[in-house]
Amino acid sequence: MVELAFSTNAYTRHSLPEAVRRIADHGYAGVELLGDDPHAYFPDFEDADRDALLEALSNTDLAVSNINANTAMGYYDDAPPSAFFEPSVIRADDEAREWRVEYTKRAIDLAETVDSPAICLATGRPLPGTAPEEARDYLRESLHEILDYAEARDVEVGIEFEPELLIENTHEVLELIDEMGRDSLGVNLDVGHAAVYGEDVTESIRASAGSITGVHLEDIVGGRRGKHYHRIPSDGDLDFRTIFDALADIGYDGFATLELYTYPDEPDRAAREAFEALEEYV
Repeated sequence: MVELAFSTNAYTRHSLPEAVRRIADHGYAGVELLGDDPHAYFPDFEDADRDALLEALSNTDLAVSNINANTAMGYYDDAPPSAFFEPSVIRADDEAREWRVEYTKRAIDLAETVDSPAICLATGRPLPGTAPEEARDYLRESLHEILDYAEARDVEVGIEFEPELLIENTHEVLELIDEMGRDSLGVNLDVGHAAVYGEDVTESIRASAGSITGVHLEDIVGGRRGKHYHRIPSDGDLDFRTIFDALADIGYDGFATLELYTYPDEPDRAAREAFEALEEYV
C-alpha cells in the first residue's frame, strides 16, 4: 500500500531536524530530505549535521522516502535567473558537470546513511551553445558514473522530468531508462509535471509501471497544460482518486511524497491540509 511522505523543501525557514520533527507531527509515515541549501547542501553538510538529522529521524520514527537532489542552489552566492538545476549533469563545462556528478554522489551517500531507497535527479536544460544531442551524450556519461556509485550502495536514481528540461515527459524518461539499460535507473514521477506537460497523469503512471523510484504529489490549477505552481491537494484540478487507483493498479507500494515548497511561510498548514486531503487514499 502507498504511504504518504512530506518533503522538507516546504520548511526552508527551519533547520532540517526541526523540519523532520514538524512533519512527524502531522501524521506522515515518511519524509523526503532536501539535498540543497538550507538543509543538506553537501559541501557544507558536516558530521554534526548528519548526527542531528539521525537523532531527529530516530526520535520521530519517520522513514526517509527520497533524497531530493534536483537542485543545488547553494552553489551560487548570487544565483542567476532560472538557475534551479545548475550546474547540471548535461553542462558542457567539464569542471561544472563533474561538480554536479560528485554532488549527486554525496546525495547517494546520505541516502545510504538514512536508509533511503532512492535519490531524485533532474537533467537540467541545455544552455545556449549546447545542442540537445550533445547534452544527451553528457547525460549518458554522467549517469553511468552516478549509477556505478549508486549500485554499489543499493540506492536507486530516479530521473524527475519537467517541462522545458532535456528530459521533460514520460516518453522521454522511459526512453532514457531503456537506452541506459541500468536496473537502478528509474523515474521519480511528479504528477504535476506530467499534468502541466499535457499528459494524462494516470496514463503516465501506468506507462511507468516497474520503473517508479518515487512519486511527487501536488495539485495543479488547470490540470493538463495548467500553470506549474505546486498547490495543496484539493486546491487545484487533479483527481487524486484516479491517481491513487492507478498506483494501486500497477502495484506501486512505495512512498508518495508531497512536494509543497511553495508554502515556506506556512509549511505546517500545507502539511496538515495535504494529509487531511489524501489520507483516505492510503
